[in-house]
Amino acid sequence: MDILELLYIEIEKLLEDGLCIAFSGGVDSSLLLKVAADINKTNRYVLYAVTLNTKLHPINDIEISTNLAKEMGVAHKIIEIDELQNDEILNNTVDRCYFCKKFMFQKLVDFAKANGAKNIIDGTNLDDLSAYRPGLKALKELDIKSPLVELGIDKNAVRKLASDLGISVANRPSAPCLATRIPYNTKLDLNLLNKIDKCENEIKKMGFDIVRLRVHNEIARIEVKRDDLYRLLDNSDVIIDLLKPNGFTYITVDIEGFRSGSMDVNIKF
Repeated sequence: MDILELLYIEIEKLLEDGLCIAFSGGVDSSLLLKVAADINKTNRYVLYAVTLNTKLHPINDIEISTNLAKEMGVAHKIIEIDELQNDEILNNTVDRCYFCKKFMFQKLVDFAKANGAKNIIDGTNLDDLSAYRPGLKALKELDIKSPLVELGIDKNAVRKLASDLGISVANRPSAPCLATRIPYNTKLDLNLLNKIDKCENEIKKMGFDIVRLRVHNEIARIEVKRDDLYRLLDNSDVIIDLLKPNGFTYITVDIEGFRSGSMDVNIKF
C-alpha cells in the first residue's frame, strides 16, 4: 500500500467523527483538503475548511484559500483574528509562535465544537519537526492532529502527491507569518508588517517566486533564491525606488540567499 492510499485511509477515519481542516491555501493543507474532499463527495461527513484571517499572514492567503475550497467543493469558513490583541504575541518573544498558535487554534477548536466536528487537522509535515517550531507544542496541547507527520510525509513528498492529484498550488512557495521578518523581542508593528507584505509582493511581480524582506531597524535585508541574486541586483534601481519611500533607509541583499527561518539561526531547540 503506497503513502497516498494510507493518507486516504487516515483521513477517512478522521472524517467519520466530523473534520475541520486548518486551511491556509498552502500545499500542505491543500493536499489534506483534496483527499478529504475526494472521500466526502457525497457529503456524508461533516467537513469544513477553516481559514484563519489574521493580522500576521500575507493578505493574498484569503483569496487563494477561498478559490481552492470552492474548486474542491468544501464548505469554507473564514475566522477573523487579531493576534496583536495578545501581549505575548505583540511583544514577539522567542516563544511567540507558541502563543500565536494557541491563540488562533483555540478559535478553531471552538468552531469545530459548535459545528459537530470532533477532529481538527493541520498541514504540519515531517520537515517541520527539524526546524524551530514552538507552535507545535500548542497544537499538541489542543489535540490538533497532523496526519502528514504521523505518516512520515515530508515537503518533497507533499509536493509530489499534490502534483499527482492535480492540485493547483502544488508548487506554491511557503507563505509564513509576517512576524518572521522581524527580529525576536522587537515589538510587532502592524503598519510595518503591512509595508513588508506590500513590498514583497511588488518584488515578486518582477519574477521572483520567493522573496523575504527581513527588517533590522533601519536595514532591509532581502532574501531571494541564490540563483536569483544577480537578477535581483539588475532590478536594484526599481527596488530602491520601492523600498525607500516605505521607510527603509538601508537596503541590502543577503548573499547567502533565501533560507527558511533565517531569524532563528542562534536559537537552540
